[in-house]
Amino acid sequence: MTRLLETIDSPQDLRRLAMSQLPRVAQEVRDELLRVISGLGGHLASSLGAVELCLALHYVFDAPSDKLIWDMGYQAYTHKMLTGRRKMIHTLKQFKGLTGFNNKDESPYDLFTTGHGGTCLSTAMGIAIARDHAHAAHQVVAIIGDASLGEGMALEALNHIGHVKPNMLVILNDNKMSIAQPVGGLSRYLNRIITDPLYNRIRRKLEAGVERLPKGVKLVKMGHKVEESLKGLLVPGLIFEELGFRYVGPIDGHNLPELIATLRNVKRLKGPILLHVQTLKGKGYTPAEQDPETFHKIEPFDVPTGQLKGQGARGKGPGSRTKSAPSTPHPSPSFTDAFGAELVQLAQTDERIIAITAAMPEGTGLAEFGRRFPQRYFDVGMAEQHAIGLAAGLARAGLRPVFGIYSSFLQRAYDQVMHEMCLQKLPVVLAIDRACLVGEDGPTHHGLFDVAALRVLPHLVMLSPKDPDELRAMLRWSLDCGRPVALRYARGGPAGEPLGRGTRIALGRGELLQQGEDLAILAVGSMVYPAMGAAEQLRREGIRASVINARFIKPVDRRLIRHAAMQTGAIVTVEEAQISGGFGSAISEALESLNLSHVPFCRIGLPDEFVEHGTRAQLLKLCQLDADGLFRRISAWFQAVQKPGSLALPSEAWRSVGEAAS
Repeated sequence: MTRLLETIDSPQDLRRLAMSQLPRVAQEVRDELLRVISGLGGHLASSLGAVELCLALHYVFDAPSDKLIWDMGYQAYTHKMLTGRRKMIHTLKQFKGLTGFNNKDESPYDLFTTGHGGTCLSTAMGIAIARDHAHAAHQVVAIIGDASLGEGMALEALNHIGHVKPNMLVILNDNKMSIAQPVGGLSRYLNRIITDPLYNRIRRKLEAGVERLPKGVKLVKMGHKVEESLKGLLVPGLIFEELGFRYVGPIDGHNLPELIATLRNVKRLKGPILLHVQTLKGKGYTPAEQDPETFHKIEPFDVPTGQLKGQGARGKGPGSRTKSAPSTPHPSPSFTDAFGAELVQLAQTDERIIAITAAMPEGTGLAEFGRRFPQRYFDVGMAEQHAIGLAAGLARAGLRPVFGIYSSFLQRAYDQVMHEMCLQKLPVVLAIDRACLVGEDGPTHHGLFDVAALRVLPHLVMLSPKDPDELRAMLRWSLDCGRPVALRYARGGPAGEPLGRGTRIALGRGELLQQGEDLAILAVGSMVYPAMGAAEQLRREGIRASVINARFIKPVDRRLIRHAAMQTGAIVTVEEAQISGGFGSAISEALESLNLSHVPFCRIGLPDEFVEHGTRAQLLKLCQLDADGLFRRISAWFQAVQKPGSLALPSEAWRSVGEAAS
């Protein structure tokens, strides 16, 4: 029997179906999501929970004429399948395939490329105001999750929407926080009444008539108060009413007839409407329903058992609430694992240590800290700006807060890093995870801009480890140094076998790993091991390269830079970050201040553009930041420049420099 889903290549195809056929489509969508994501890995639980909501929205509204603005794309995989991308869904998050989020370049049904939560209310308000300015009549609908609603940008937008009162619908997809429970049949009955077109026509006529009576305006206001009081008793919408919204809900987000009837009613209402929809994260797949946190973003798994692929019969599946294993084994623990384990160990003997996360306990490695030290652990939700302010207050009171955060999410709190952290010279440690090309999540999540953004801030120390052992040492140093610190590290593990040498950290001091006479490669963080690989290939070509692990991005090791330039007469910098204003720029500035700007100099990093999605290995190769790519780039540059006369130091002096720096 042909699946109904295979007949749907656009929302128009969906609207040709009878409402009675939609539950079958919902099941087929879930089957397809399970088939694809079990093989590829990816965001699952939120997508399963939003299936009926996606179907109902496209059944009632006429997208793309009507504007549907999704806040977080991973709850919109059904939306992708209904809008002409069903046949490509098997390429989800694969190199040159569909993106894992909404993407304006992928489909006219996606108005924005989105990956950060809390943005859709502001952008939807802009769309609604522009529509009114053009005297158009299309609908504007913003779909936001309950976790995103606590983000500062979303709260600011709620306040502004309630003040301006444009005609727009905000759908609150409540799938985790359980903001409130509907209270019996009376609540559902009230929702049907207040959204019914006949009720609203009569209501408007009565208000107009009463307002013409003596003191009629006061009577109308009194009627509104009675209605609001009744809602406050029966439904949890009073706060939204006070903000200026007409609140409807909560309604069952898996009851298609109720969803469709309610959407048809609310689309006729004027002003800002907030529809509260309750959904179950992981709906339709028992392991995901039982453990939605693990299945929020999951590695490839076996559908019948819910176990991660390759675990075997005795392995614990995701339903056991254990942390999912990385898809690619590393020769040592990942940076994230090393950070989390070291922080737990340090906290056992230092009660000043506080851990903070912004809704990412597993991803940042802080979940175990939270279990071990619940009184010293704070998950602030999707509120990065508040997290920095909280950390500043803790630090001012003498504690040692550590904020674990992805690089791409730290961008949201830049003002707080400057104002609350650096201006106050407070000892807050930013543990910046995913400070690199993150892979399949693509340009919204690549952590490539923190170096250029943070390097300009006074008082901030910035450093990056080459491997997990060095990360542990840097974390210990960061907690002891008494200064604002940004500690950035890549996703996964080091791109090479750990060297196993000592890791004594000193402020602004690098590490000489290999001595050469022709050129010096200054690498930082995740690029140290690829630089070592490139140096080995250069040696086989007759080019002898020194390799320096810079360790510090700010302050840079000026002494080591000076001696490297004088010893070799040629400098190359390598970083996994945006090259504009990055680590290479810092070295260039140092060379100029040392009157060595004449030394041939090459910066290697990420170009001034957004990098697409794919595996981390694919993207490093694409950007020529793997060992082979670095070898080709450095060799071509070195052959092209005219090497100046050698300013070599005696070998004894060179060795003493390396020993002092390391």
